Amino acid sequence: MTLAIDPSETSETPEVTSDAPETSPAPLSDLVARDAREFGVYARTGGWAFGLMVARSVRPGGQGAEETPKVSAKEFAELAGCSAERVMRYYKAWDRAADDGLVPQFEALAPGQEVELPDADVWLSYYVSRNSATSERGTAIAEAAEAEGIRPTKALEVAENPTALRAAILADPSTARAARQALLDRVREDPELQAELARDVVRTDDLKKAVATESRSADRIGYVRQIAESGQVKTPAGQTIDAPVDLRQEAERHLSLIDELDEDEDTGEWASEAYDTLKTLVAETVEADPELRVQERRTKFYSSLQKATKAFEELTFDDVEEFVEDDMVQRLEELQQAIAGCLTALRGAKD
Repeated sequence: MTLAIDPSETSETPEVTSDAPETSPAPLSDLVARDAREFGVYARTGGWAFGLMVARSVRPGGQGAEETPKVSAKEFAELAGCSAERVMRYYKAWDRAADDGLVPQFEALAPGQEVELPDADVWLSYYVSRNSATSERGTAIAEAAEAEGIRPTKALEVAENPTALRAAILADPSTARAARQALLDRVREDPELQAELARDVVRTDDLKKAVATESRSADRIGYVRQIAESGQVKTPAGQTIDAPVDLRQEAERHLSLIDELDEDEDTGEWASEAYDTLKTLVAETVEADPELRVQERRTKFYSSLQKATKAFEELTFDDVEEFVEDDMVQRLEELQQAIAGCLTALRGAKD
């Protein structure tokens, strides 16, 4: 299919640059001149040139064959050697542009008629090269693309070629980072994808270890942030106390260093250093205060006692005769002696 060009257009021999080899003048081929003119039309108008061919040659819906010299989209496609679906994509693009007043309506055009066409860049705002654009999925992709400020056709093309997307992610770190951020944004709103991603992580040893490492770093940063922002800290025994001024200032200092790191920098080493430093300062704070030191030991004692009590209560003696061994009896006797010793010490301390 060739482009229809206004006969008034004249051909001009392309200017020969200084880098081109010297050639003897020769008559310009009409075929070359026609190709050059058609190339120029397309360079200026892009898909509008082909859209015009469809608009002036394909009859609109509801118009009978006897009313117009135009043909159906199917007939036009057969003449062009392409699919009717492709013809209709140009038809619909022109229709949308006509509704916006950018180009004439179909009824105002006759075969062979020339009109002034919009700039090439505008064409992609109306033309969708993929059938999926009309589906619910395609509509969602197009809307998301517009929200991101890009042409829907680009997003639709990527969506329909996952292999190309995969190749770009594997080959290009910046593409991989963009994909990661997009995936995270999607995961927040898609519980099913959350579950799938979580399963993928726990089934992949390297990812599982990486998640565990990052989780530990996040917990340590949370510990530092809690001290810096709330002014309170948990002691090794689990007490919550007001952090001394110097301890809080040290937490704020470490936190400011961590917050200044770039998003892609590893926070693990910084988090470990801050956590270890503050843990040491908390322990020193407890030991430096006699009253707090006693309270800490009391809390630790009660915590251990509760754990031991719970562990003992979980012992069951149902059908014990089926599995009892001498070692079990011996260990319980030793435990009984240890408890008796604890009771003696506690009673002696009270006297």
